[in-house]
Amino acid sequence: MVSTLFLHPAIHALDVDTSTFSAMLVTDGRIVALGAEADLREQCPEGTETVELDGGVVLPGFHDAHFHIGNLARELEAPDLREANSLTETLDLLRSWKVAHPGDTWVLGGRWNQNQWTDGETPHRSHLDRVFGERPVALPSVDGHSVWANSAGLRAVGIDRNTPDPVGGRIDRDEAGEPTGWLFESAMDEIRDLSEAALISTLHESLDLAQRELLAVGITHITNFDGDDVRQGMLRLQAEGRLRIRAHLGSAAADLEQTIAAGRRTGDGDEWITEGPVKLYSDGALGSHTAYMHEDFVGEPGNHGIAIVPFEELCAQVELAVSNGIAVATHAIGDLANTNVLDAYERVAALAAEHGLRNRVEHSQHLQWADIDRFAALNVVASLQPIHCTTDYPLSHELIGDRDIAHYPWRSLIDADALVAFGSDAPVEPANPLFGVHAAVTRENRAGEPAGGREPEQRVSLLEALQRFTAAGAEAAQLDHQVGRLAPGQLADFIVLDRDIFAVEPSEIPHLQVRTVVVDGRIVHESR
Repeated sequence: MVSTLFLHPAIHALDVDTSTFSAMLVTDGRIVALGAEADLREQCPEGTETVELDGGVVLPGFHDAHFHIGNLARELEAPDLREANSLTETLDLLRSWKVAHPGDTWVLGGRWNQNQWTDGETPHRSHLDRVFGERPVALPSVDGHSVWANSAGLRAVGIDRNTPDPVGGRIDRDEAGEPTGWLFESAMDEIRDLSEAALISTLHESLDLAQRELLAVGITHITNFDGDDVRQGMLRLQAEGRLRIRAHLGSAAADLEQTIAAGRRTGDGDEWITEGPVKLYSDGALGSHTAYMHEDFVGEPGNHGIAIVPFEELCAQVELAVSNGIAVATHAIGDLANTNVLDAYERVAALAAEHGLRNRVEHSQHLQWADIDRFAALNVVASLQPIHCTTDYPLSHELIGDRDIAHYPWRSLIDADALVAFGSDAPVEPANPLFGVHAAVTRENRAGEPAGGREPEQRVSLLEALQRFTAAGAEAAQLDHQVGRLAPGQLADFIVLDRDIFAVEPSEIPHLQVRTVVVDGRIVHESR
């Protein structure tokens, strides 16, 4: 038996109020008691170690309710094009990266953002051909819903002028009908899978590096959405005794039948890795102009996004999963996409209740006002990423205009008694949960824009924001009986911030630092 008495004057349980404790007793990785130091010392078993925690406040470890650790791991050594403001800057960064990373293997990553290119240029395979020649390239956009490929990359997957657009996707073409190298939604699936397969042999090592980055920002638990290769990599780290974060691992839609055949069901697993929901897609994203809307985008007649999976097929996939004990998490950004997903979930509401499952909508960004009450009525989780609200501005306003729908409606969903869980969607956005807390509380970006916040009536309190990055994420994964709070019986996963987050101005929240991280009662990260 291993017991530790952790001491700090501000141990915050994040319950309904802001009460704090000065001591926490942990035995064999679980919290035994919280209270005053003198009272807890009377409960300490013989040989209990005392650890005095240094910093501003102790909080439960953050749970990121929407993560892609596989993408983060694969992109640690990839080019980073997020800050490029033109095609010229983008290509200059790629040339520099090529010098530092010679070879003939796939080039992937990048997260380029054509919406912020000021030169009005659009990506074309010829641009990449001039930089990389016959080295295959597949660079996802910042939102991950399109890929910019070179000629070698297109040839590798057999895409040419005769290749038809797949259902739920589009191959961009020039006036002569030739592919430009810009692939949208399902059209990018094959090139993405092929390029990522080249890294499988070393993926577990990259995942190890990625989990260290998560710990450094206080994330101790993730609900993750990647393919089976990432699941195998995480299991390998666990088998080797190197896993330091907990993971609720969702499966890809393409792997659903394999998951069913293997007998894996949502909630199966142990204290470190549990089976999560299957991830389905209803639409695309705003950045790629493929979010599925009831009305056309402003200035784009005839374009109101892409339904990646036709509605009846979506319903069939949802029913297949739920009837086999697997919860569903469906990506939906546009208001029509969200309506369709809720309609599909309504068809299986009784079946989901019978199997004890809680389905989810990932992003829930733009909603018809009438759909807000349906989340609680159908027992559906609204999984949102607050930082999307601030990084999408002003693009979301430019594309959607002033139509009367709910944009990133955290406050309205919470007031309607929906379970709202927060995450980052990293690496689409930075993983740091404090960036998300700041966005949720202010609805401003880290530069303070727009002043006063976008739709400020949708702001939440600091306590509510922190709870949705901790307990709510655990509850959405149906793991709240063991993680997400600081309470007796809970696993001892907690963090120490350098300053008291309840005592600083909201503008200071993104600048707070994680001093110490404890997982399973052991210190796994310290920053000085």
